[in-house]
Amino acid sequence: MKDNRFVRGRLKSVEYSIKGAWKLVTSEHSIMVQFSLGIAVTFAGFYFDISATEWMLQTFAIGLVLAIEGANTAVEKICDFVNPDFNPKIGFIKDVASGAVFFAAIAAVIVGTIIYYPKVAALF
Repeated sequence: MKDNRFVRGRLKSVEYSIKGAWKLVTSEHSIMVQFSLGIAVTFAGFYFDISATEWMLQTFAIGLVLAIEGANTAVEKICDFVNPDFNPKIGFIKDVASGAVFFAAIAAVIVGTIIYYPKVAALF
């Protein structure tokens, strides 16, 4: 039953969001990889003492990749539920959703390279 009280309703929404994020991180391999990379670059940020602006860009890049990866997973699950058999139209939809993840991942790699290349190069 839906809770129409404002605060309780919002808290319930947050509870569902956390539950969904936990399901993604613990059950989807692509999310596990992206989440692990996010943790690794977070440690790198502390190690290299990146600036506040760099932290913002890095955090945004990590969040973007994880969010798009989660949306891609949802699209794939819906497609599999609607039509579990092979269908070229479903394949197209899944490929497009996966392409969105690719764009986000490339942007995150570029952001990471801009932040960390000078810092790593300075070590040598």
